Amino acid sequence: MRNPACSRRDAVRQLGVGLLAAPAILRGRFSLFGTQQEYSARAIRLVQESVVVDLLNQFRFADFSEKPPRSELWLSKARSMTAADYELYRTSGYRVIALGHGASSYAEAVEWHARWNGFLAEYSDWFMRIDDASDFEAVRRNGKVGVMLTFQNSDHFRTPADVDAFHAMGQRLSQLTYNYQNRIGSGFLEQRDGGLTVFGGQVVERMNAVGMAVDVSHCADRTTLDALDISKRPVVFSHASCRGLIPDHARAKTDEAIVKMARSGGVMGIPFLRMMVHANEPVTVEHVLDHFDYAAKLVGVEHLAVGSDMDLVGNPNPVNGPGAGNPATPNFERYKLHIGASGEWLLTIKGLDHPKRTFDLTEGLIRRRYTDDQIKGILGGNAVRVLTSIWASQDRAK
Repeated sequence: MRNPACSRRDAVRQLGVGLLAAPAILRGRFSLFGTQQEYSARAIRLVQESVVVDLLNQFRFADFSEKPPRSELWLSKARSMTAADYELYRTSGYRVIALGHGASSYAEAVEWHARWNGFLAEYSDWFMRIDDASDFEAVRRNGKVGVMLTFQNSDHFRTPADVDAFHAMGQRLSQLTYNYQNRIGSGFLEQRDGGLTVFGGQVVERMNAVGMAVDVSHCADRTTLDALDISKRPVVFSHASCRGLIPDHARAKTDEAIVKMARSGGVMGIPFLRMMVHANEPVTVEHVLDHFDYAAKLVGVEHLAVGSDMDLVGNPNPVNGPGAGNPATPNFERYKLHIGASGEWLLTIKGLDHPKRTFDLTEGLIRRRYTDDQIKGILGGNAVRVLTSIWASQDRAK
């Protein structure tokens, strides 16, 4: 932890940002490398002093105008990631990124873990895998970017014993379902919510035992509540908003679920996508902040975190070609997408759609009069505390 008495200029230098001319310094506002946006010295300091965690960040979605997409190249060709590529991650403000993949089978999940573990080993000077609580302090100290291997579905668990196998490969969080029914429970697009299954209960029990976080972000209401009832460890909403602010949106979590999450000792990452924070256009940063305020009033700021549901550069989906966006699927209208004049999906929010959006969020939390400690908790402290509690529960002898 740096000395809070050091000067604003020192804080900026330590973060590696560029100062503007003297008038800007006198105003106490600075411009970060790679952007014309000015940020307050307080915001820069808070990001610097925090282990900033994004509980759902896809690292880099495929851009099909690149052949092959850069994200695919990095995982398949040795030394293909450049120092310039890494600079976006180093200067983003993020210290830990949780990936949120979704494998459809055991074999696909094994391959995915092999590719990512190989990538992290190859670029160990820049990145490190987050395995336990000590790694959060390690990335703060060594300046690397931490990567959590996490899934948005649990179809790869054929038996409860597979939880142990994937924990050994590095997986530290698993969302029980994605949008539809699996052997564990119901996703929110499913025709009927049957709740957590017997097999689902066995998987949750095993996740509790080995120290893998249970995530219910996409689960339907009954399945969400069942998981909260059965889990003996804190439950996570890696990326979910408050239904109290968007009453007819099934993807958002009810007050009942949020309260139960908090009672479990869990944490809730607020997403940055339009349809998940406000029903009507225009949608702004202020609507995102409203969800932080709502949940803080309901259960306390200590249960809030960030779950942007985007990649590092600010994309919410693959872009520019085949595979861009999600295909039409049953009940997809429940997402309540905002549609532009030309029929395009309106997903990202101005100000939170770029690599350094952590600083914009921090400025917003300052505007809403959160204290320094509360902001540090939202940026990552709360997620670190909860994950530390879950991972400390490891009991692989069961």
